[in-house]
Amino acid sequence: MRSSGSGKNSGRGNYRGAGNSRDDRQGQRPRRPRPEERRYDVGGSGSGSAEEPGQRRGRGAAARGGAKGGPKPSQKTRGGGPRRDGVPARPRELDAKIEQRNRDRYADKPRIKTPKTFPGAEQEGERLQKVLARAGMGSRRACEELIDQRRVEVNGKIVTEQGLRVDPEKDEIKVDGLTVATQSYLFFALNKPAGVVSTMEDPDGRQCLGDYVTNRETRLFHVGRLDTETEGIILLTNHGELAHRLTHPRYGVQKTYLAAIQGPLPRDLGKQLKDGIQLEDGYARADHFKVVQNIGKNYLVEVVLHEGRKHIVRRMLAEAGFPVEKLVRTSFGPIALGDQKSGWLRRLTNTEVGMLMREVDL
Repeated sequence: MRSSGSGKNSGRGNYRGAGNSRDDRQGQRPRRPRPEERRYDVGGSGSGSAEEPGQRRGRGAAARGGAKGGPKPSQKTRGGGPRRDGVPARPRELDAKIEQRNRDRYADKPRIKTPKTFPGAEQEGERLQKVLARAGMGSRRACEELIDQRRVEVNGKIVTEQGLRVDPEKDEIKVDGLTVATQSYLFFALNKPAGVVSTMEDPDGRQCLGDYVTNRETRLFHVGRLDTETEGIILLTNHGELAHRLTHPRYGVQKTYLAAIQGPLPRDLGKQLKDGIQLEDGYARADHFKVVQNIGKNYLVEVVLHEGRKHIVRRMLAEAGFPVEKLVRTSFGPIALGDQKSGWLRRLTNTEVGMLMREVDL
């Protein structure tokens, strides 16, 4: 049998008593207000309605600390009255003084002027690798490798560092001992056909060297001459000093000719030509002579000499008793005709130009 005075309450009969005990516990803390009882005050205590002690604030703007973006109720903006914690706010005048003091502190500090261009742009000349690349020695990277390999020299001194500045108009630049044509000079080799006059213009209207370079804006001139009926290599350039030295006997630039003559030839013909043949304008001597081909009475001989007198090869062989039937110049110094076709014009490579300049000490 259950006792009604028991300290433990259970069952439905004790539901009312349990509810009374819960109300007693709620009396110890504020009751949570219903939605219609909640207050959404924004102004805090200054809004005209004071909160009751222990009452929980609602979820409105006041609960979040005021309107969105505004100051919290516990503080005020600077320059206003004292804050709620009793610490006075810093006046606006003081902020202005601090800002002015910071400006005055850095006013006399010198400003750093950054250069408008890269360092060294005000220096004279051009970078060596750029000059080499423009002269056709390869890309700038390839030219830098030439400098690293100590293959480049300027004014007789080997360059060991990158970035050296040079004057292409004054400085002498060499790669592997060969002078680099850094200026705006042009060098061409023409395989002159027979019947072409060795002049740039002809008043009689005959075919001349100028007919092969009519599309060139820069004025070119020929280095030496070839007889009208003589074929072979002839150089064209606008480098006056080089052209002068290549044709001057002092520098001894050799020219090689192939001549077709009729035999039989005596054994001492080469010795006669090397010792000198008496001509009407003096002795003429060959530097080298050899028979290249012999078919019956037809001989093809090679004659090398450094003189450049008019018709000199034809006159020498004719004086020795062997008139020339056909004459071709196959090389001018280190520049060979090779397989270049008759009437074709080609530009000399930078290496060939360097070899020419070395021949005449340029």
